[in-house]
Amino acid sequence: MNEKSKKCSGCGVNLQDENVLLEGYTTSLENDICQRCFRMKNYGEYQVVTKSNEEYLEILKGVGKTKDLVLYVTDLINLEEDILKIREYIKNKMILVLNKKDILPKSVKEEKLLKYFEENNVHFEEIIVISVEKNLNIDYLLKRIKFYQTTKNVYVVGHTNAGKSTLINKLIKNYSDNTQELTMSPLPSTTLNTVRIEINDYLTLIDTPGLVDMGSILNYVDSKMLKRLCPKKEIKPRTYQLRKGQSIVIEDIFRLDYIEGEKNSFTLFISNDLKVKRINQNRDYLKDLNKVDYTVKYDSDLVINGLGFIKIVNKGKISIYIDKTINTFMRKSLI
Repeated sequence: MNEKSKKCSGCGVNLQDENVLLEGYTTSLENDICQRCFRMKNYGEYQVVTKSNEEYLEILKGVGKTKDLVLYVTDLINLEEDILKIREYIKNKMILVLNKKDILPKSVKEEKLLKYFEENNVHFEEIIVISVEKNLNIDYLLKRIKFYQTTKNVYVVGHTNAGKSTLINKLIKNYSDNTQELTMSPLPSTTLNTVRIEINDYLTLIDTPGLVDMGSILNYVDSKMLKRLCPKKEIKPRTYQLRKGQSIVIEDIFRLDYIEGEKNSFTLFISNDLKVKRINQNRDYLKDLNKVDYTVKYDSDLVINGLGFIKIVNKGKISIYIDKTINTFMRKSLI
């Protein structure tokens, strides 16, 4: 297909009606979306498409060659370990958009979150906390987009499941007569190419494919578990007081052993749909998984990529067991 081919308005791929097995297939080139997006939107069916991050990185590098403003959308529950890594590819003016505020407990204030980034020397043109679901700060975000714009075009980037397409659909609904709607899904690789959405005469948003974080648990579970992993409403934190020799288990995917330290508080910020239980360390449950040891400082978070995080109040030593493909790390407490 040549570059002038009609693109799917849902995922950005070139439409074609010749091979049902290839991406972009549609029953008629008069349609605006591919069969994959149609079935995802109408029946919740997801067809896996394997694309490499190298292809996506080339798109990001192309964004970096422009002078356009960039919105970097990230998920507050699953913040990247290195939030500034995106700067390796894109030096443009950039607004960091902290999405899914509605998933965090209402007691967590915006000021607290912004202070965290300020104290950790994370600098962007501006950092804005939003909730697409609750329409929080969407008006303010649009005002700041206008303020920082260099051209009509504004790119939207971020990892898979950060909520890029959901945000764009909200901006279309709130501020545009455009009837276009991006395909949304909790699964990776929903958007396959850049998709241009004209909001009004002065703003065109360009959605980009989400970078697939290969260290995220979201890539290694089935669709049923994935839906349970991704919180859809406000998290109810679960706190466990552990003594040395006690453990916490989340479903059959994660185990934490408290190895050394005084009685300690472990608060889980994960989906309400996941089951958690406390066990004694002498049980072998999940010990066949990859083991990682951490020395914990005061007021730290253990982040399990794609699952959420555990706030730990006091210092101590822990061992965790999880699939070796899933990334975990410690950070200063977000909340």
